[in-house]
Amino acid sequence: MKRLVPITFLLLVAAGAAAWWYGLPEKLGWLPEARREFVLYGNVDIRQVSLGFRVSGRLSELGVDEGDVVKSGTVLAKLDAAPYEFAVRSGEANASALRATLDKLKAGPRPTEIAQARAAYDESLADLENANLAYDRARQLRPQGTISEATLDQATAARAMAAARSESANEALKLLQEGSRIEDIAAADAQVKAAEATLASARTSLADTELRAPNDGVILSRVRENGAIVSPADTVFVLSLTEPVWVRSYVAEPDLGRIHPGMKVSVASDTAPDKPYEGTIGFISPVAEFTPKSVETPELRTGLVYRLRIVIDKPGTDLRQGMPVTVRLPHSQADGR
Repeated sequence: MKRLVPITFLLLVAAGAAAWWYGLPEKLGWLPEARREFVLYGNVDIRQVSLGFRVSGRLSELGVDEGDVVKSGTVLAKLDAAPYEFAVRSGEANASALRATLDKLKAGPRPTEIAQARAAYDESLADLENANLAYDRARQLRPQGTISEATLDQATAARAMAAARSESANEALKLLQEGSRIEDIAAADAQVKAAEATLASARTSLADTELRAPNDGVILSRVRENGAIVSPADTVFVLSLTEPVWVRSYVAEPDLGRIHPGMKVSVASDTAPDKPYEGTIGFISPVAEFTPKSVETPELRTGLVYRLRIVIDKPGTDLRQGMPVTVRLPHSQADGR
């Protein structure tokens, strides 16, 4: 009997050492707070995007369906582009016409036009000289009574009209020689720029008849079908983004000193607790709020907590929107070392 006491004592010591080695004190809450594993609970938060066209029209093609995985830039749907193609053609023609007018003003009159104006001026000078001769003859014959006063008046008027035509032809020649006015060129240039802007807008609208995926993701909802008339406010698809994937969690005020932005953590779901993901604390709210109902720890339900966001470094396809996860910090980081 006396021999059994030392043996029993040794067995108790061995059992205690084994329990300590396998973490029984931590499971029973016997370890100091600083040495315990720091665990948080949260939910997966995946961004969703409602996709629609920037222009209105009739849906002519839908290339994807619910559940399809798409890459950034993938064409998801198309509108009937005919009205926008006509607008582009009209804009191109209008811009070309105005550009030609501007080039004409910059080039100025052609040499043949100047030569034609000079010939017209020379012709007007000849008419003026002939009208002067007729007037001089009439003025000499009138005192002799050879011609009437009316004939002299006609010669006088003809000379005046010839002088006016000569002056007009001379001014027309000067106008051609000076070329286009700077103000006219500036006005034509402004019209060309306005037409080019209208053309660029038409081309943008034509490009917007194709709906492309803004990021990699999965199609959650297909809201419209072929033939539907849609406007810019209508949603055609709902896209769940592949990245970024975040975890929304909450931490109590006494534990704020144990975490900081940039801290590495492990995130595990209930479906695969043995395959945790690596994550990084990216945001800690500066404002306290009451614990939301989604937090499962009873002791935190009625307390004030701070919201934090944990970015999953390399998310997998098994992480779903709203999925509950467990966030663990290594001892060295949770202890502040």
